[in-house]
Amino acid sequence: MNNIVIIGNGIAGITTARHIRKQDSEAKITVVSAETDHFFSRTALMYIYMGHMRYKDTKPYEDYFWKKNRIDLVRGYVNSIDFDSQTLSLESKTISYDKLVIATGSTPNKFGWKGQDLPGVQGLYSMQDLEALEESTAKKLVKHAVIVGGGLIGVELAEMLLSRGIKVTFLVREDRFWGGVLPKEEGGMIADHMIKDHHVDLRLEEELDEVIEGENGRTCAIITKKGERIECELVGLTAGVHPNVDFLKETKLEIGRGIKVNKFLETNIPNVYAAGDCAEVQETVPGRRPIEAVWYVGRMMGETLGRTLTGNKMAYEPGVWFNSAKFFDVEYQTYGNILADEQEGESTFYWKHPTKHISFRAVYDSKTKVLKGINNFGIRLRHKICDKWINNKTQIEQIMVELKNANFDPEFYKQYEEEIIAQFNQENGTSIKPKKRNILAIFGK
Repeated sequence: MNNIVIIGNGIAGITTARHIRKQDSEAKITVVSAETDHFFSRTALMYIYMGHMRYKDTKPYEDYFWKKNRIDLVRGYVNSIDFDSQTLSLESKTISYDKLVIATGSTPNKFGWKGQDLPGVQGLYSMQDLEALEESTAKKLVKHAVIVGGGLIGVELAEMLLSRGIKVTFLVREDRFWGGVLPKEEGGMIADHMIKDHHVDLRLEEELDEVIEGENGRTCAIITKKGERIECELVGLTAGVHPNVDFLKETKLEIGRGIKVNKFLETNIPNVYAAGDCAEVQETVPGRRPIEAVWYVGRMMGETLGRTLTGNKMAYEPGVWFNSAKFFDVEYQTYGNILADEQEGESTFYWKHPTKHISFRAVYDSKTKVLKGINNFGIRLRHKICDKWINNKTQIEQIMVELKNANFDPEFYKQYEEEIIAQFNQENGTSIKPKKRNILAIFGK
């Protein structure tokens, strides 16, 4: 009987456990985590804080699910791993394994700022971070917060704090919001949305230099690189994350930025695997990064490992890159490869609504006209169709013809395909007429 131990109860670890059980009714499965007793949806942390959900509402499975499926849950920190004896050392016990999956996720970046470890300075990644934030703000002692780093977690934290009437100043190193990911038009649109619609004090091309300690031992202000002092009672560090692997760096496990794995998610040590945010894939496919700290990547890796660990060895095939998020009330989707700055050999079509924060971008090969990627804000597109376009190397003009089929907005939402195609025709000298929505084509029939 396989004795499989999984470190980490996030999406990668739990998906692995579930898919092992689907394939093998006899395997002994143990999940070790120090964060929470049960798996919960990390993306719902903000909704707990804002009162939209309770913690128990964020757990996809009832507590009895784990016992019913004979998945043992152990709460505790793994202090060390002995790969020779195949054992984990926790604070009060030792656990042996036949096969080990390391799915320890990410931890927020810190860059050695003076005062970065003061009370009142924190990230937003774990349940413990949420509890610390609740403790800091529950007594209404926080009037002003500074958020450092312009990305998705920072946007979530800003929305959370604003929901409790806390003023937010946002420091972003780049010249536009999320400048390492978004083209300048979209970055500027989101910045405008945050400033005008949500009253965020957004400071572009500004960085943190130092966090100042107050008389009570907590943060009381920050100093920017430009020398400005901003009074605040809370500092949110949201300048990205890195793999949570520090406790493994002095072991024989091969580590770069994350735990190095091959296409089967195998490490350099037999019977040891890694998945999710902490895994650094050495055999990447075009358009994919070695480390991708994204929820759906963890889920796909977990599904893959579940098969491999039950005798059906399977390579991790990530497919076409995609992601989705929300910038306050503006939805965002991306498919394929769109970089912040246009690359040589690429052409771009960009449409933006004249008054609303709604836009559509398609990037395609300048010579072949084959689609490379799509960004859309404020419009929902069907994943299956966008994925098909990119996989089938569909040309941009054909995409315009089929654009209505990709729309996923509810029936009574305003749709913008006519305006998008009219602008495309004007810019490219074409006379494309979109096809009517085809239900069979939408569902791949």
